[in-house]
Amino acid sequence: MSLKEFIKSRIFLKHLGAAVILIVVLIFFTMQALKIYTHHGVSYPVPDFSGIAEQEVLNMAKNLNVMVEIVDSVYSNDDAPGVVVDQFPEAGFRIKENRVISLIINSKMPEQVTLPQLTNISVRQAIVWAENSGLKIGQITYEPSEYNDLVLKVRTGLHEIYPGELLYKGDSVDLIVGRMYGNSEVPLPDLTGFTQEEAQDYLVRYMLNMGTIMYDSSITTNEDSLNARIWRQTPSPSMTLNVYTGSSVDIWVSVDSSKFQPVEEPSPINF
Repeated sequence: MSLKEFIKSRIFLKHLGAAVILIVVLIFFTMQALKIYTHHGVSYPVPDFSGIAEQEVLNMAKNLNVMVEIVDSVYSNDDAPGVVVDQFPEAGFRIKENRVISLIINSKMPEQVTLPQLTNISVRQAIVWAENSGLKIGQITYEPSEYNDLVLKVRTGLHEIYPGELLYKGDSVDLIVGRMYGNSEVPLPDLTGFTQEEAQDYLVRYMLNMGTIMYDSSITTNEDSLNARIWRQTPSPSMTLNVYTGSSVDIWVSVDSSKFQPVEEPSPINF
């Protein structure tokens, strides 16, 4: 029998059909087995780990059949040390079992920065360099000097500090600035309606200092103090147009909206 006749024979076609059916059956059962093995179509919502401490997150992950990995840390005063502040995938996103969830936790210690060279430069330049380094400007005081508006010393509290020293990011540094002919006058900004942080920024730009902060009875929580706005200040801009550089401005803050009236933002000062 020739090959052509064999291929057309009933026995060959019978075995070929059986082989095709067997392959189809094998493929079907293999796919079903893979679905079972990989839990095809089975997913679980990602739990919300935000605000939870690291060790508690690890315990939760074991019970929830997911894996977690801490990939980074940041520092925030608004969150407790060591708790989760961000995650990927986000809470509620559906994932397979044993999928790795990446976590970012709040560092237990603030990031440290190096104090830049702030002396022997103008006070304006020192302010910019300090803020670019992650530091804040606290008090600005003036001392007699032959070099006008030149930063003479940098302090934290009563201690003089020097370039290269390590500080925590967000720390405040005080500047001692030289003044040749006594303090000069600057316009007194109207701080009404601004938060303490906004007011501090304006006072620094005007070479003035934050004085006493008075809280009224409407402020009962830490969140209130952060959201509180200034409704009164001394000296008052309605009574005093100019003050000497280095002067302090006392403020009264509240979250009681009835104490506020619309105000315009202070105009920038030019020297």
